[in-house]
Amino acid sequence: MNCSSRMVISLVAVLYTVVTQAASTKSVIRLDAALDNLVSSEMSIETLFTGSSRDAFEGPTWVPNPRPAHLLFTNVPGDVIYKWTPDGKVSVFLDHIFSGDLSKAHRAGDRLMIGANGATLDRQGRLVYTSFSAGQIVRLEQDGKRTVLASEFEGKKINAPNDLIVKSDGSIYFTDSRASSERTSGPECDQWWMSCGNKDGVPHKGVYFLKAGVMHLFSQDVNHPNGLAFSPDEKYLYVANTLVKNIVRFEMKADGTGTNEQIFVDMSGESPEGTLPDGIKVDSKGFVYCTGPGGIWIIAPTGRHIGTIPIPERITNFTFAGNDAKTIYVTGATTLFRILLKVPGPRR
Repeated sequence: MNCSSRMVISLVAVLYTVVTQAASTKSVIRLDAALDNLVSSEMSIETLFTGSSRDAFEGPTWVPNPRPAHLLFTNVPGDVIYKWTPDGKVSVFLDHIFSGDLSKAHRAGDRLMIGANGATLDRQGRLVYTSFSAGQIVRLEQDGKRTVLASEFEGKKINAPNDLIVKSDGSIYFTDSRASSERTSGPECDQWWMSCGNKDGVPHKGVYFLKAGVMHLFSQDVNHPNGLAFSPDEKYLYVANTLVKNIVRFEMKADGTGTNEQIFVDMSGESPEGTLPDGIKVDSKGFVYCTGPGGIWIIAPTGRHIGTIPIPERITNFTFAGNDAKTIYVTGATTLFRILLKVPGPRR
């Protein structure tokens, strides 16, 4: 089935019934005794679902209601959002994310990255996601209709919205991880983070926020903005900076803008292979969790790297979930994992 012939499907018949594999036990990389209060030294990693080599899973989002609670996660080249339920079944939740010109879609090798990337819930429990190649922030309404919340900034098209979060006041913060260029050839056009030949796109990458229906530029200085997360008191915004391998922290101002940008933690001295800073979350005690070399890094509020949860695959993102918010669901490139922690994540 090609993109143009797909129909939008919501909560369709089950695609897969997946028997959860026996949990494998991994030794956490312990760099500081503070880690013992957050995660067991011998924790279990369950493999819940494995896709194909052409998949690219992202955007894990826990949906507590309506019951039964379930997990949504995106497949960017697959152009679908999947639903995983606690009985181990995986089904298509939403199809046909992209409806534009395929010749202008972003690529990763020979794959068209046409689907949703990041996803989250707004304050009313509605799904909001980034439509990567379409350059849109989209909200799924309760009746199944889709509302495009943003697609342009100052008359220029958003290039490749990546991840997003919702602040307590309902504002939506998101990252655009590509910059457009009118050039159609040259060194910059060989880089996958550029959108060459796209004169209508925003000429820079950026962190943005939507407040009361108005789009604002938060920062255009982060080299490659990706995942983002607030501290529990929302005094700080953390942004995963993928290509230079660090996490940037901003102090938040009352009007929703940021100031005092600082490098919170630097991962650039680690192995260049494998996972990069991408998905990022903050638990209820203010500890920062971020994908990075070796798995999920855990960082104290002071910026000290206290340990790493090893994951047996290059990973993209994760989310806190469950009734007590002490479970994290992790999306690898082709696999969905589950891990139990000692400390809960943020509660809505």
